[in-house]
Amino acid sequence: MSDPTRPDPPDTDPLDTGLLAPGRAGSAAEDATGDAAFLTAMLDAEAALTAAQADVGLVPPSAALAVAGAADPARFDPRDLALRARADGHPVIALVADLTAAVGEEHAPHVHRGATSQDVMDTAAMLVATRVLGPVLRDLTRTERALADLASRHRDTPMAGRTLTQHAVPTTFGLKAAGWRHLVLDARDRLTAVRTALPVQLGGAAGTLAAFAEYAPDRSPDTGPRLLAAYARRTGLAEPRLPWHVLRTPVADLGAALALTAGALGKIAADVLVLSRTEVAEVAEASGGGSSAMPHKANPVRAALVCAAARQLPALASVLLSGLACEDERHAGAWHAEWQPLREALRLVGGAARDTAELVGGLRVDPGRMAANLDLTGGRITSERIAAALAARVGRARAKELLTRASRRAAEEGLPLAEVLRDAPDLADPPEGFLADLTDPAAYLGAAPLLVDRALADPRGSG
Repeated sequence: MSDPTRPDPPDTDPLDTGLLAPGRAGSAAEDATGDAAFLTAMLDAEAALTAAQADVGLVPPSAALAVAGAADPARFDPRDLALRARADGHPVIALVADLTAAVGEEHAPHVHRGATSQDVMDTAAMLVATRVLGPVLRDLTRTERALADLASRHRDTPMAGRTLTQHAVPTTFGLKAAGWRHLVLDARDRLTAVRTALPVQLGGAAGTLAAFAEYAPDRSPDTGPRLLAAYARRTGLAEPRLPWHVLRTPVADLGAALALTAGALGKIAADVLVLSRTEVAEVAEASGGGSSAMPHKANPVRAALVCAAARQLPALASVLLSGLACEDERHAGAWHAEWQPLREALRLVGGAARDTAELVGGLRVDPGRMAANLDLTGGRITSERIAAALAARVGRARAKELLTRASRRAAEEGLPLAEVLRDAPDLADPPEGFLADLTDPAAYLGAAPLLVDRALADPRGSG
């Protein structure tokens, strides 16, 4: 009998709508990591296992067809499986029971035969990861190309280089964009390598593949390794050297690569947040977000969401890395602890990659404001260059003393540094334009433009 005091359930899953996760809401990663996606991956793993067993002669081909036909996600209820999973600590046993019933009596004995639940869960996780990383890598390529364009267009655009929040020496916006791109290329390299290496999992009860040989007509001990190779081919995942139930390098590598990617994108977002401050205003998002209380604002929401993802990934990756230190031939708790952090890490990076591609693709750059900000210190931003030039005239110690005193006076009185230096007795009758040239920020860019060229020549770029 229904409970009249219980409200009707909503049409959508109340646990997974993304209400508190706008960074991943509506992204390809969100679709590829939901409960339905994991259910699909588990069913794909089961179907591939039976097909691989047919490939090596352990089950009839008709069994593979029967399991593939029954492994339709629409036939299974994820919520029911979740509730039943409490009895066993994971959803595989309940899923296998339902899949066995769906296959029918003739081929029921061929479902999940010889495998352990962790084989299916790990393989499903790797399938989900490889499916998520495809769109992520495409978004990173979009970002890399947009940054290459920014770096090229602003190769010689002067701006203030900032260290410890203060003006340091001049640089170019092109070099900053080239640096962002370099991080994106590093992240793409690592994710590509990890994705290529994501392995299938098959070890049986304790990683020996023993049960599979028992089903072989000749009981050959090489049945398990042959099946492992066939299973890898059927899933499209890499073939591992060994079963990795307690050798968690694949998950640890994936977690580390995701954290690195989030950090790389987070650096871009953090710089955009600083440079788009009202008092800086050197860049702006193409379309900022609104404020509930201040109609005049256009908040850098893409950058904010990417920064939020970058701040969460290290903690999630630490859980995935902790799984390396697990006991015995199968472990309790450490394996289970990976599922949610891995899903959330994939979601966050997927959303951040999408948002960063949108952010840099529409980034508005204001060279005029960059030039104005360079002039805020009245030439003091070039003090490094001035010190070197003065040392040649009056000696290093005297030059430092003179420049320190002149810089302090210029700041206190709001005077250009060149004007103060003209009054210095040690610099009587300097050559025409000598001080003006020394205090011109655009004339002290060092190798910044050449470094942009060097970065854009990186063969990893997409052109």
